[in-house]
Amino acid sequence: MARKTIPPGSAGAPASKAESGPRRAKLSAHHRDGLTESAEDYLECISDLVGRNGFASVSDVADELELMRPSVSIMIKRLADLGFLERKPYRGFVLTARGGEVAASIQRRHALLTELFGLLGLDPQRYRADIEGMEHHISDPVFEGLSALVGHLRKHPVPPRRKPRP
Repeated sequence: MARKTIPPGSAGAPASKAESGPRRAKLSAHHRDGLTESAEDYLECISDLVGRNGFASVSDVADELELMRPSVSIMIKRLADLGFLERKPYRGFVLTARGGEVAASIQRRHALLTELFGLLGLDPQRYRADIEGMEHHISDPVFEGLSALVGHLRKHPVPPRRKPRP
């Protein structure tokens, strides 16, 4: 997984000086059980780390997300308390079945959006921030509709443009 910057206003990210009043975390559109975009990013990152290493550690997650370890420790405790992570003594932690479901859902949405952008002639690497943001806000019905669109575009590609899209 490529490094991902946690958006300002998310858990673990510095607050903007321009913000006034209490911060409200952005809840994801398809997981309304209290998960924020930031929490979903953590679960996605942990899933990738567990896939590579068999487990994840606070240091690994902090390095991957480019965050401070104390911030990561707080979120890891929160995710474990919510039942998304299981701590493994002397190893770190792994996703529970519940955490794995959320991470897999985000990864499916990310993959679909990446493919869609490519099929539309947009460089997914260039628009990575858009994909990273959108993956949290796609409901199941929209995901199904976009999946159908991707299937259609595979069979009927968009003709290439003469000038690359900005």
